[in-house]
Amino acid sequence: MFTQLLAELPWQAETLHIHGREITVPRRVCWFGDPGAVYTYSGVTHQPLPWPQVLSELKHKLEAFTGARFNSVLANLYRDGNDAMGWHADKETELGQNPTIASVSLGAARRFKLQHNRAKTVVDVMLEPGSLLLMGGPLQHCWRHSLPRTREVIGPRINLTYRLIKLGGP
Repeated sequence: MFTQLLAELPWQAETLHIHGREITVPRRVCWFGDPGAVYTYSGVTHQPLPWPQVLSELKHKLEAFTGARFNSVLANLYRDGNDAMGWHADKETELGQNPTIASVSLGAARRFKLQHNRAKTVVDVMLEPGSLLLMGGPLQHCWRHSLPRTREVIGPRINLTYRLIKLGGP
């Protein structure tokens, strides 16, 4: 699946607006979903591309396994250890109060970090190829997460984050 997605998905460079500045995101992305599953974060609005069969099939398997429902997926390509994701929480209004996000890792293993907002406790999770990290409940309100850069020589990694976007606005 990793090889297929790497070759076939329409990976795009992305520019975000953060604190009044435009920055190029250190990864490649693409957004897929049901019609109307529009997602906006950091000032960028993503209109969903139609579901590729492989991502749709994985969505159905994840729904059966988790009992959650998903109508979209953000695909992230981390080309090497220099590509990263800074500290953040997925709290956009279109995700609802306590969103469930199913995060599937393919390719190189990477260290994922969670930090509690008040206690500042940091938890490291090694996301191995084929792993599923399920984030739900109040996690996005109490914790931030990141995928930091690494100096280790590391191959590419694809992360698929399946989400339920509230259709018709917040």
